[in-house]
Amino acid sequence: NTSSSSIWYELAYIEAKGRMRRGDRVWQIAFGSGFKCNSAVWKCLRTMKTPTQGPWSDCILRYPVVIPDVVKM
Repeated sequence: NTSSSSIWYELAYIEAKGRMRRGDRVWQIAFGSGFKCNSAVWKCLRTMKTPTQGPWSDCILRYPVVIPDVVKM
């Protein structure tokens, strides 16, 4: 299920950018069909060093992508 894997993708990105600090929280909200809904709060237990290896290691410096302003002609 792609929606359940996206939280791990996003957490890996935040960790690779070195933005996760002790005490930071992430709120995960999941929606199902009908009235199904669930949520979880993930709390960072310790500040980590920026990892040198991982799924983002070969391209993390390219993100976020800078989008130039649109020029009116």
